[in-house]
Amino acid sequence: MGELVAGVDVATANVRVQVHDRAGALVASASRPLPRPVRSSGGRSEQDASTWWPAVRDCLAECTAALGARRAEVVALAVSATSGTVVPVDGRGAPVGPALMYDDRRAEAEARTAVQAGAPRWERTGTTPSAGSGLARIGWLAHHLPEGTEQVCHTPDLIARKLVGRPVATDTSHALKSGYDAVAGEWATEVFDALGVPARLLPEVVRPTEVLGEVDATAAAETGLPVGCEVRAGMTDGCAGQLACGAVDVGQFVTVLGTTLVLKGVSEQLVHDPTGAVYSHLHPAGVWLPGGAANVGGSALSDVDTAELAELDRAATERGPASVVHYPLRGEGERFPFLAERATRFLLGTPQDRVDEYRSRLEGVAFCERLALERLAELGAPATGPVRTAGGGARSLAWCRIRASILDRPVVRVDGAGTAIGAALLAVRGSVHPDLSAAATAMVPEGQLVEPERAEVAQLDAGYQRFLGELRTRGWLAAA
Repeated sequence: MGELVAGVDVATANVRVQVHDRAGALVASASRPLPRPVRSSGGRSEQDASTWWPAVRDCLAECTAALGARRAEVVALAVSATSGTVVPVDGRGAPVGPALMYDDRRAEAEARTAVQAGAPRWERTGTTPSAGSGLARIGWLAHHLPEGTEQVCHTPDLIARKLVGRPVATDTSHALKSGYDAVAGEWATEVFDALGVPARLLPEVVRPTEVLGEVDATAAAETGLPVGCEVRAGMTDGCAGQLACGAVDVGQFVTVLGTTLVLKGVSEQLVHDPTGAVYSHLHPAGVWLPGGAANVGGSALSDVDTAELAELDRAATERGPASVVHYPLRGEGERFPFLAERATRFLLGTPQDRVDEYRSRLEGVAFCERLALERLAELGAPATGPVRTAGGGARSLAWCRIRASILDRPVVRVDGAGTAIGAALLAVRGSVHPDLSAAATAMVPEGQLVEPERAEVAQLDAGYQRFLGELRTRGWLAAA
């Protein structure tokens, strides 16, 4: 039996495929660009979905060519993609219109209908539809279906169908924001009825890591994969990124610090957040993955020349805690760890100089991270042990140390974490390793432990309390 698995990441800008062995070593990889989404008035964001399969096919073919005879050892693969991206397909599984992307917000009216029609269900599941949800987009598509539409698919469904040669189920993760009730194990039929969505448009749903089918002879000839290679259900890119950091067991949490701050963890029970800022995916083992995505994050440094970052980090480390409190939001509106549509950047005090102001930005993002962890703990999902971290912001040792000091707990930097290896972990569960915990233990690097700077913890805590006070004064956070 072979012991290689492939993870497929269909992102917005590109496709990436990685092949790993049972110990996590990368043995082949390839990537291909995708066309930029076309964004236009009315909140529309569309991409040519017919480009997805050729990009995946070519990446797989490049990897299997590099593997040579070892390509026969690839026993399974899984696909991860953006949450809520949907596309109409015909009876052959070919797109009959553009994909409505994760950030398409044209379906505001449909979102309002969905909120009202499913109110008791949303209260029970802890999810709330919005114009940015796949559910609202499916509602819009139901009244604008291109000729020949047989089904509405998520990105992985289209790719998996090409690989196995027949229609496949979708997974609970990609379906979550498309109107699937992971608690009851069913589509929100009353909401789809209210939206006028025919039941035939919706696929069957299974848990991540379930076998969707096997690579058929046609796909094998195109990709170089062996006939019979298992195609397993994946998860969204955010969930796959969490798994890639090793946060797979109850109490483990990860912060992905990219353009935005995304914090996710594992909890025994479903988290219910009355404000709607926290939502939960279903773990393949039946526990839950609560978390959320902020609007603040690495974007706080978007106006800083990357050539200056190393020197600013060094100076900020030497300087110590900032003299001001900063919420470095770009634009307007926050969604996590608190909901405030009109939230804007604020700065309490006057920075001493550029270094002081720069350090205050790093601290401000970390304040949001601490608030997120505290909020999740209040809701019944406490973090235990170090917080894992990945993303561009995690490359900064200075920022990681500031974050550890504000959280008053160690931070573990995990190198090489990404959606593709997360998808590979989903593929390996049940094929090479018995469960995700065993897979993560074997395949995810231990990471670098970054301890708090003890001399700074108390002063940073004082700054955090000022930060909370300002959020409450502005009405963005409920009184303690």
